Amino acid sequence: MGLGARLGSGRQYMSWISLEDEVRALLFAISNPDLSGPVNMTGPAPVTNAEFTTALGRALNRPTPLMLPGFAVRAALGEFADEVLLSGQRAIPAALEQTGFQFHHNTIGEALRYATARRDHA
Repeated sequence: MGLGARLGSGRQYMSWISLEDEVRALLFAISNPDLSGPVNMTGPAPVTNAEFTTALGRALNRPTPLMLPGFAVRAALGEFADEVLLSGQRAIPAALEQTGFQFHHNTIGEALRYATARRDHA
């Protein structure tokens, strides 16, 4: 069917990063002596599960009308549901941004469009 669904309320925050930006951020961190301590390898704009679901649906050109209730997620996945999928984490890349790292994909929409784009590989 190709339908997407938000999980639970959809209000839980999640951090994300494109693969391209993650590789670039890792290389930046390794080569930048000004960067020390914990470094959140996340994109610059955390989103809610509902926002992510909508953006993914748009990138894949698929509808996202469904909602999977929290009790159903818990029944299927147990503690993992509450610890990872139904609770939020709103990490931001403060250390990267403070030391001058520039993201190529600043929004979840940009990152997902890039990740799902068809490319010719020669």
